[in-house]
Amino acid sequence: MSELSPDALITRDRVAAELTAAGFPVKPKTLATKATRGGGPPFHKFGARVLYRWGNALAWAQGRLSEPQGSSSEADARRAGQGPRT
Repeated sequence: MSELSPDALITRDRVAAELTAAGFPVKPKTLATKATRGGGPPFHKFGARVLYRWGNALAWAQGRLSEPQGSSSEADARRAGQGPRT
């Protein structure tokens, strides 16, 4: 896991690299698209440069994880509103 402080401000390229190293594969281009369209981690501007607080970026990635699943049929049943099959 990264040794970055949760308060560290890092560039988009570094966020993508750190998240990927932490097991959340994401590309800088994806983060850029989400910064434009919404749905990505919060960011700050420092002049023209976009900076992310590491703790916020990691929390965003962790929040995108699904619940643990025993099979793909469990996820299908949840999406259909049926609950897990027994």
